[in-house]
Amino acid sequence: MNCSSMIVCRCEEVTLVQLEAAYESGCRTSRQLKMKTRAAMGACQGRVCKQLLETWIIAKNPASPRDPELLPYRPPVRPVTFGQLEKGDV
Repeated sequence: MNCSSMIVCRCEEVTLVQLEAAYESGCRTSRQLKMKTRAAMGACQGRVCKQLLETWIIAKNPASPRDPELLPYRPPVRPVTFGQLEKGDV
């Protein structure tokens, strides 16, 4: 698999190459990378890619201090079933 096509965040289609570019431009924390690339800002709100993103940052620079502002999980305002979405009851 080509690294340029390796997707880290499926919801926002953020690739490994985009993360590398953002990291090289000075984004060193998960929050900074999120703001620069939109990783973990998609429909799942980081439930799928958050751990991968934070692990990648640690692997890039193991000596770096841990981000005090780790990415939070953001649940929906209220749970909605697919049936409610289908009927338009939302």
